[in-house]
Amino acid sequence: MSPLAKTTAGVGCAVVALPLLAVLIVIALLSSILSGGSVSAVPSKYALTDIPPHMLALYQRAAPECPGLSWTILAAIGKVESDHGRHPTMVSSANAVGPMQFLPSTFAEYAHPVPPGGKKPPTPWDPVDAVYAAARLLCANGARGGKNISGAIYQYNHSHAYVRQVLDIADRYQAQATAPTAQAATAVAFARAQLGTPYRWGGDGPAEGGFDCSGLTKAAYQAAGITLPRVAEAQYHATTKVPRGQPLLPGDLVFFGRPGNLHHVGLYIGHHQMINAPRPGARVRIEDYRWQDYWGATRPTARGGAR
Repeated sequence: MSPLAKTTAGVGCAVVALPLLAVLIVIALLSSILSGGSVSAVPSKYALTDIPPHMLALYQRAAPECPGLSWTILAAIGKVESDHGRHPTMVSSANAVGPMQFLPSTFAEYAHPVPPGGKKPPTPWDPVDAVYAAARLLCANGARGGKNISGAIYQYNHSHAYVRQVLDIADRYQAQATAPTAQAATAVAFARAQLGTPYRWGGDGPAEGGFDCSGLTKAAYQAAGITLPRVAEAQYHATTKVPRGQPLLPGDLVFFGRPGNLHHVGLYIGHHQMINAPRPGARVRIEDYRWQDYWGATRPTARGGAR
């Protein structure tokens, strides 16, 4: 499953035993550079077990090559393509090669500049060269700024099943976020229970035929004992702002547009996803919150709650 081509090679399930000291060193290094944000995601226990330490560090080091790209996406692609280089001589049916399964012609487009530790000349067989090239390829195909991660993965391999597989593995590689309070957890649980409910302009619930975006968030927090205003603009101004750059937490409200024209709101649930009532003709669903006109987030459960 290579960029612009599919591979028929399977992914092995072997887990390489790693010296405890090496694992502890890598954990310490990662802890020193991670900010806790969505891009610098904290590795889960599964990630620390499944990814060789040198590859985990490489994915983390290469991800900033594409601002807004999480190392977990690179790692998930590395898992699917070669089990993190555990199949170093794998060649696909389309002649894609190396740990990130590049067609040589595609690799050549993204091989420069040669990254620190890479080969000169660069080669798709080298893990450092390949992972950096993968980050650049994803960036060129829409991952910059986290705007279209799914689309970038699809361009890496034209398969919707591949996209779902990569996103699922990436989700498992990130330590699970938890709601900051019981009220936030209640709001998220309420919103999840509404999945599939029809969108209805001005709707406050199934009794009115469905929800619109702010009707859903108002009802979710009402179930948690917090009263929000009815419309998105008012909800933004009535709740505590999450400072830009600070990690979002499940239960945060995410807003789109600009103050004075905040036209949409969703309920953040972790891992770049929100539950929202998107538009007429659609249903309440889960989707990536990083829309092009994302403005910011608020935390209704912060001190003072809804203000």
